[in-house]
Amino acid sequence: MFDKVLIANRGEIALRIIRACNELGLKTVAVYSEIDRDALHVRFADEDICIGTNPPNESYLDFKRIIAAAEVTNAGAIHPGYGFLAENADFAEVCESCGITFIGPTPQQIRQMGDKASAKSLMKAANVPVIPGSEGVVGNYQDAAIVAKEVGYPVILKAVAGGGGKGMRICRDEAELERGFHIASTEAANSFSNPDLYLEKVIINPHHVEIQLIGDTHGNYFHFGERDCSIQRRHQKLVEETPSPLMTEELRARMGETAIMGARGVDFRGVGTVEFLVDEKRNFYFMEMNTRIQVEHPITEEAYEVDLLQDQLKVSMGEKLTYRQEDIRPKWHSIECRVNAEDVEKDFRPTPGKIEAIHVPGGPGVRVDKAVYAGYVIPPYYDSMIAKLIVRARTREQALAKMRHSLEQFIVQGVPTTIPFHLEILGNQDFIAGNYDTSFIETKFRPSTETKRKTITLKRSGQSEEAEKPQAVEAEAVAASDKSTE
Repeated sequence: MFDKVLIANRGEIALRIIRACNELGLKTVAVYSEIDRDALHVRFADEDICIGTNPPNESYLDFKRIIAAAEVTNAGAIHPGYGFLAENADFAEVCESCGITFIGPTPQQIRQMGDKASAKSLMKAANVPVIPGSEGVVGNYQDAAIVAKEVGYPVILKAVAGGGGKGMRICRDEAELERGFHIASTEAANSFSNPDLYLEKVIINPHHVEIQLIGDTHGNYFHFGERDCSIQRRHQKLVEETPSPLMTEELRARMGETAIMGARGVDFRGVGTVEFLVDEKRNFYFMEMNTRIQVEHPITEEAYEVDLLQDQLKVSMGEKLTYRQEDIRPKWHSIECRVNAEDVEKDFRPTPGKIEAIHVPGGPGVRVDKAVYAGYVIPPYYDSMIAKLIVRARTREQALAKMRHSLEQFIVQGVPTTIPFHLEILGNQDFIAGNYDTSFIETKFRPSTETKRKTITLKRSGQSEEAEKPQAVEAEAVAASDKSTE
């Protein structure tokens, strides 16, 4: 049991954790780097402590400084949020050894699911369908070629320790496999300090559908349906929605039961997400399990009227979950757009700089999770997401209309954002019809001249000189960003 939580994160997720803690009567401690001194999570926490300079490896990724901050402030628990140390088994182990509750699964569970090849083997043992491919790591190109011949091209090479599209290569024939193996292995080593790869058959035009689940320490497991994360650019999620346009009651039940079966197989506890690829015939295959709260968790909260952060905290305090699976049904349709400070015209280059003015939409069924404000300077060291815009309505058609209106009323001056890009997606006829998969951005979507014009206009109207500087992100920040296609 604990009564004070240190939040080892920043930005909107730190504020979200503070709110959940406040509602449960828990005290909070914010940690921050020097450049985050004026950040909102520092202002709203009960206590705050500076843990270092701006690069993540000297602050938000520094085990010793975070543990020391917890000990100095007598925090009995650490919530890692997402990114940074959220899925670092070594950090969870250090917390355990220091008598501090790590709000998440056990170090062993993080380690098992963090190694993609290991996770796939464990899920297969739990009778969860997996994508045909290698049994564990492929040690060299020759071994990869043997597996590729067995499952058939195209195949994809993936980093066992990776995510976010890094250390991945699609290979359509043996020549591409030979070239791609070296490139993917080198990229994996540079991004994750682990060059190991595994190989899978490519599922053509799949939906990327994830199941939100939670398990307590009393053996209870529940799932809260799916989130469709198929709208992606370079394996990075842009728009998420629930329910998925392809979902049926029967498919949801099967996928949910399968996800829980996998979680039971590793005795998982806490909030987690099992990610699947769903093919054109609605067959689904395990892709990975995220052992933390997801960026896109708000759409599940809105659609199912639950508080996943509070549940996560309660599980860590040893409380028993009291849901009944038959009562857990989506009550709303919910959509999320991630608003990033990025220049669409420059290949989505991050644009740190000063926000001169900001107006966010409101009204029933509109939620904005953010930590920026007028005068806030977006630092060049961290993720470019500045807000999550979430809407809910009774039908998908109503939710789409509400999201379009909300995006039109979302004004950010000073830096370019992805808002015009999101508006273009929301206006695309294939997206409106629910006729999309993970290839949507590459095959069905072409930003119009109007989108480009709006982006350029926004940039000229207020972008500071600071925003034109290249993003000075450390390698650690890239590696610590949301692990999956988050």
